[in-house]
Amino acid sequence: MADTTRGEYYYGMGRRKTAVARVRLFPNGDGSITVNGKNGRVYFGEREALTATVTAPLRLLDLNDEYTMTIRVVGGGSSGQAGAIRHALSRALVRVNPEWKATLRKAGFLTRDPRMKERKKPGLKRARKAPQYTKR
Repeated sequence: MADTTRGEYYYGMGRRKTAVARVRLFPNGDGSITVNGKNGRVYFGEREALTATVTAPLRLLDLNDEYTMTIRVVGGGSSGQAGAIRHALSRALVRVNPEWKATLRKAGFLTRDPRMKERKKPGLKRARKAPQYTKR
């Protein structure tokens, strides 16, 4: 795949809960992360755990400053978005080097997390919470 403005890149798409992330990895980068047009640290704010989640595949493979990432993520909350980005980044890294697949798979980064919010049932307040019982 080729991007006319920034050269060759590797692409990966990931999902978690209702969030969908699309990652572009540009080789020979400076390690910068851009999420929806903002710096990654600014986008996730004070929550360092989310930034750590996003960069986990890079730390696992010791690639901290070798790629520049641009990310588009929609849907879900901040935690779901971070998980979707991690999934997409892992998939993009497998396109860079297929030998990393076993390492990323063992760490659980290539597995799509199937957990979703359970639907609300009729007659209940939420998925499982029933209205309060009154005897009289």
